[in-house]
Amino acid sequence: MTVTESAAVTTSRRQWIGLAVLSLATLLVSLDLFVMLLAVPAVTEALGATGSQQLWILDVYGFMVAGLMITMGNLGDRIGRRRLLLAAAAVFGVASVVAAYSTSPEMLIGARAVLGLAGAAIAPCTLSLISTLFPDARQRATALGVWAGCFTVGAIVGPIAGGVLLDHFWWGSAFLIGVPAMAVLLAVGPFLLPEYRDEKAGRLDVPSVVLSLVAILPAIHGLKQLASHGVSTTAIGGLTVGAVFGWVFVRRQRRLADPLVDVRLFSRRTFSVMLGSMMTYSMLSGGVMVFVAQYFQLVQGMTPLTAGIALVPGMVTSTVAFQLAPRLARRIRPGVLIPGGMAFTIVGMAVMTQATSTAVLVVAFAVQCLGAAPLITLGTNLVIGSVPPEKAGAAGALTQTGNEFGYSLGIAVLGSVVTATYRSQMGGQGGSSLGEAISGAVPAAVLDAARDAFTDGLHVAAGITVVALTVSSILLARTLRSEPALDSGAGFGSGPDAGSDAGEAG
Repeated sequence: MTVTESAAVTTSRRQWIGLAVLSLATLLVSLDLFVMLLAVPAVTEALGATGSQQLWILDVYGFMVAGLMITMGNLGDRIGRRRLLLAAAAVFGVASVVAAYSTSPEMLIGARAVLGLAGAAIAPCTLSLISTLFPDARQRATALGVWAGCFTVGAIVGPIAGGVLLDHFWWGSAFLIGVPAMAVLLAVGPFLLPEYRDEKAGRLDVPSVVLSLVAILPAIHGLKQLASHGVSTTAIGGLTVGAVFGWVFVRRQRRLADPLVDVRLFSRRTFSVMLGSMMTYSMLSGGVMVFVAQYFQLVQGMTPLTAGIALVPGMVTSTVAFQLAPRLARRIRPGVLIPGGMAFTIVGMAVMTQATSTAVLVVAFAVQCLGAAPLITLGTNLVIGSVPPEKAGAAGALTQTGNEFGYSLGIAVLGSVVTATYRSQMGGQGGSSLGEAISGAVPAAVLDAARDAFTDGLHVAAGITVVALTVSSILLARTLRSEPALDSGAGFGSGPDAGSDAGEAG
């Protein structure tokens, strides 16, 4: 082996070890987010949290992540992605310990807010560092598959790990899961991860940061209110305020020489369609997953831990698909592979529209989870790879912010559908939801009818998803029909749009 070949092997090994460190951090951050779903009852009992405080304990993390991710992605491009990632890891670790040993609801809410601040930096920094570690489109696609698979694993392992910890330790143990990963990142990150920052970047535009916050946070809050309480003054007001300030934000970005978000990227058909499709998938599949988990618990009577285990087959198929998608993308054009993958999701959702048993629903969920991998892996690869290297952090933040919006919007919209179906079938009996019927100790006949009504609502939500994803698949097939496979030598994102788009992006 020559010296050059040896160096190449060493560099490659260092790249993949660096990816392992980034993926571990992503896995633990994801796991830390979802473990809270089980910890809230124990936290409420230990700290005496009120109903309002419980909501803040759950929501403040997501609010901070959604509101600050764009800013943090842009900041990493300016001051250094590795520097920001390591700082965020240190903050995340310290805040996790503070959260675990909180002595009051207010202290826990504050710690969760700081965790959200750090989490908002970790996601776009890991994505942009992957683009730096793997400049080759084929290797980057594989690396993104590993990254996305780790986030998916965290989403399902979180509730299971939380259940185990809460069964054997005190409630604060649920917050300590991410600490070891952050310690590993801080120990080896300076040696394994490359530093990258935009040497020509101007100053961070503070008014744009403020505008992004007052656009995103009210909108997310309005969506959550819409999901929880239906149409209300608070929900409509939050959405209106978010839309108005979002419009002002976009106008300001168009005028700035060095904007927080380069909105000209959205004039690219491929770029905008991919982002929109990923957000749509997050909205519909995420919303349905919430109601599938509720079905297992409220209709089938499973414990939260058992319900989490019932979702494991879907997470396994999803993880496998995320590893296969980059390999298939080397031979199959994205205009075929992405719609083909979504066909699995559509088939799984179609089965859900008829499912009335646990076994059928578990299988249907596992089948629909196969479909996301080509869309998420190749879509993220396109978004990251189609911007100049100095903008990769901001581009990665856009994909993650879109996912946050999509998830919140899906729960709000599909939640309204499920609730409307429930109310129309129950005719005023059994409250406004199955949860109310169960807690209200209604007669057995009414409770059976309430379970049937909720199941019908799940079927309707799955049916809407089938229609919407079919339309999205057709649009993707048309938009990506000229995009080459990764092994073609042209590189994904080099279709007809790419020439003019690159000029706009630069």
